[in-house]
Amino acid sequence: MPLPDEPATLLGNLTPAQFMRRYWQKKPLLIRQAIPDIQAPLTRDELFELADSEDAESRLITHFRKSWAMEHGPFAPDELPSVKKRDWTLLVQGVNLHDDRARALLDRFRFIPDARVDDLMISYATDGGGVGAHFDSYDVFLLQVHGKRRWRFGAQRDLSLKEGLPLKVLQHFEAEEEWVLEPGDMLYLPPHIAHDGVAEGECMTASIGFRAPSASELSGQFLYHLAERLDDAHSAGAKSAKGVQRYRDPAQPAVSHPALLPPLMIERVGAILANIEWDEKDVASFLGTYLSEPKPNVVFDPPHRPLNENRFIERAKQSGLKLDKKTVLLYDKHAYFMNGEPDLMSGKLRKWLPELADKRYLEGKRFVTLSGDSSMTVLLHEWYCAGWIQVDANA
Repeated sequence: MPLPDEPATLLGNLTPAQFMRRYWQKKPLLIRQAIPDIQAPLTRDELFELADSEDAESRLITHFRKSWAMEHGPFAPDELPSVKKRDWTLLVQGVNLHDDRARALLDRFRFIPDARVDDLMISYATDGGGVGAHFDSYDVFLLQVHGKRRWRFGAQRDLSLKEGLPLKVLQHFEAEEEWVLEPGDMLYLPPHIAHDGVAEGECMTASIGFRAPSASELSGQFLYHLAERLDDAHSAGAKSAKGVQRYRDPAQPAVSHPALLPPLMIERVGAILANIEWDEKDVASFLGTYLSEPKPNVVFDPPHRPLNENRFIERAKQSGLKLDKKTVLLYDKHAYFMNGEPDLMSGKLRKWLPELADKRYLEGKRFVTLSGDSSMTVLLHEWYCAGWIQVDANA
């Protein structure tokens, strides 16, 4: 992970600070040999094996006889076209959740906040394969990891789509630039830049994508978060059913039009909603919880034979520990958020939790200096038993 003010080969010798200031969400950037001598995180056969798993999200896109088709996985080996057949693409989402090599590649981009990171997708394509001219609503780094792919892109205004297709293909695509990417080359595209990538021979591309929730998604999820908070507050403060606040209308008159929505109800509910308040702490709590929540297909694997707490401590002193590749750990000055679970940031936690979250590991010697705090070792052992962290940080 490059430091903010150090030139990085990954970014064409720009510093991360320069890249974020000049290009992030502003304009495309082509970087030749961003990662020289790169090897694909997974081989073709390993990617096909992952696409056959119920735990992975995969799609098969074909463009046979000029007709687009899309299928969702999992795919048994005999359900994929022959690698000798042209014009097909296999997309596997969230490869970083299943493979440490993909997770390590994703970690190179942690100069961008973890809260914005979505996943690392790998696309495999035979000659001529692609997904059509399209645009994304999020930032993406397109890193060539095997073979060659020709990219055409441009900042066109007409984003209308062809009708009747199973995927989003632009109706009128007009490219402004065109480049062939070879292994190690990378193209950064901000949101809504139209682009079309076509394989020249067999190729694999890693796409590092970033979360960009819509305003409606954020609003809906935040209101749901507030509603849960209010329910919890009411439950904690209610010693009896009388303590729970409910809608009341003692002044409601008798009606002759029972199906008419009562004006009094509209007024009263409006007053209730107007009294709902939130502050910066509530927003941070929502974001930390929401953005660290694992995706529905994520399943953590507890250790088959978990170490007891004493043996766990001794192992961590020797080898250190690290976050599981599926784990998301975020924090702010008030709280931390572990896989969607919020908790307060106590003074003791501030000694080590931000370090673990930022580095995603604690070295053995660092653990030794902290291990006298039983509250830390108990908490870390709980996370270990849940499969959220692993001992042997160097493994």
